[in-house]
Amino acid sequence: MTLRIEDYALIGNTRTAALVGNNGSIDWMCIPRFDSPACFAALLGKRANGYWRIAPIPEARAVRRHYAGPTLILETEFVTDAGAVTLVDFMPIARGARTDIVRIVRGVRGTVPMRMELAPRFDYGHVEPWIAPRDYGLRAIAGPDALALRSPIELHHDAHEGSCDFAIPEGRTIAFSLTSYPSHEAEPAALDASAMLRETDEWWREWSSHCTITGPWRDLALRSLITLKALTYAPTGGIVAAPTASLPEWIGGPRNWDYRFCWLRDATLTLFALMSSGYMTEAFAWRDWLMRAVAGKAEDLQIMYGIAGERRLTEAELPWLSGYENSRPVRIGNAAHGQLQLDVYGEIVGAFDLGRRLGARSSPEAWQLLLALMQNLEKVWSDPDEGIWEVRGPRRHFTHSRVMAWFALDRAVAALEAGFQTGPLERWRKLRVRIHRDVCAHGFNRQRNAFVQYYGSDALDAAVLMIPMVGFLPPDDPRVIGTVEAIRRELVSGGLVLRYRTEAGVDGLPPGEGVFLPCSFWLVDNLSLMGRHREARELFERLAALCNDVGLIAEEYDPAGGRLLGNFPQAFTHVSLVNAVRNLKEEPH
Repeated sequence: MTLRIEDYALIGNTRTAALVGNNGSIDWMCIPRFDSPACFAALLGKRANGYWRIAPIPEARAVRRHYAGPTLILETEFVTDAGAVTLVDFMPIARGARTDIVRIVRGVRGTVPMRMELAPRFDYGHVEPWIAPRDYGLRAIAGPDALALRSPIELHHDAHEGSCDFAIPEGRTIAFSLTSYPSHEAEPAALDASAMLRETDEWWREWSSHCTITGPWRDLALRSLITLKALTYAPTGGIVAAPTASLPEWIGGPRNWDYRFCWLRDATLTLFALMSSGYMTEAFAWRDWLMRAVAGKAEDLQIMYGIAGERRLTEAELPWLSGYENSRPVRIGNAAHGQLQLDVYGEIVGAFDLGRRLGARSSPEAWQLLLALMQNLEKVWSDPDEGIWEVRGPRRHFTHSRVMAWFALDRAVAALEAGFQTGPLERWRKLRVRIHRDVCAHGFNRQRNAFVQYYGSDALDAAVLMIPMVGFLPPDDPRVIGTVEAIRRELVSGGLVLRYRTEAGVDGLPPGEGVFLPCSFWLVDNLSLMGRHREARELFERLAALCNDVGLIAEEYDPAGGRLLGNFPQAFTHVSLVNAVRNLKEEPH
């Protein structure tokens, strides 16, 4: 039976990641990179598409799990009639090209019968590898890929799968490790599981110790920051939007996209959260990644790139996968890489400006990049685009896109006024005023008393909640208040905020999706800015309750079905959570 999205937890090594179900099954993992083909793809199909499970037999009658402190080490306790056992799952921080997953079984109480099943399927669940015995356990090999499973328990196998049954008594520990390596290279040497656990624990605790967030929501925000760090690709500094592909935004629907790439928007907002929480190293790494990725003509700027800066992210469908709960098609790659989204200019310049204000070291090359981007923005700001939601319908003059173009000018002007660099200050000041007037004249609908989705429209869009957050208008401006109230009246489902009404057909796709969780966090921010602290806190508490038992959250939520939807865990949502925590204030007494 398919697990719910919220039944999974994340482990990772800042190169790639895996999803571990609360039934002890790893149903999704791509190796050696986030965007590599999956070797376990049961999440998007069936068990025949690859998994690795360690669990009690028969099934546990109770399951409890948590991360071991401020780390990415997952501990799952299974309680059975025979006793209790803990499964410890983690991925050591990568050493070169090597990728390991370690699974340690600890006897807690009684003697618990267990079963281990390994069924790797390379190329997104399509290729059945040959499995052969080794002194250390088993080797699986097909094409360029190989896996080595080390086990202290004698393993059984057929041509394509391996397994073993064992009993774990109280006080005993059994460790399994799976190592990925190129099939043409020598089989990897064994590493001590206890040492890897200790080193991984120390690494995450040291990283987490730099968090500057305080207050009642610190632990939840820190879990989000750890998740964001896990979504960074350490060799290049790129940040993926999510570690998964094609988890549906509506069960059974076609809104299934591959998020294992670096959206400039998502990566930039992730940096806002990290930098403002005490993490500057990631900012420098991302800045360097950005300069490499966008090198070339400024007019060729893409809204997303591969994790090493790749530009071709060709979208394709995988017909052999049935999709999560039969949500087809399953897509890899993402055609949105060819879209025009003007808001990314604002997010990029905003990130550089925040780094400047937080004391980031100056980089002449970075300023030259910003100059080139700003010069191109001067040419294209008035063009229609696909907007923040990556519509697959006609381009339009989206209000949010123009607001963020203004934000790019505003932050660039602030940098010049602070004497940070030199540039065309007066020209940018004039263009900033021009864009502001344009948005107020054409993006605000007086009959609706609200900013609308695009010029000439009467449709609402939660993206315009960014208006007071970026300083375009103050939060007490009547137009902002009217917009917030209109969104609360018409874009709320089950107390949470929709992006927009998909039945209007603006995005060129069939209707149907959940509420988009970052939008609800933006409403928290708006209410906080308006001084409506009690309402903001109540909404935040409702949103916090949507995080699963280990503090992870997806892109969307189905209020009627009471379940998470979309790719998971989602950087955009975790970023929005962290920012909301920083903006929340207690209601004055």
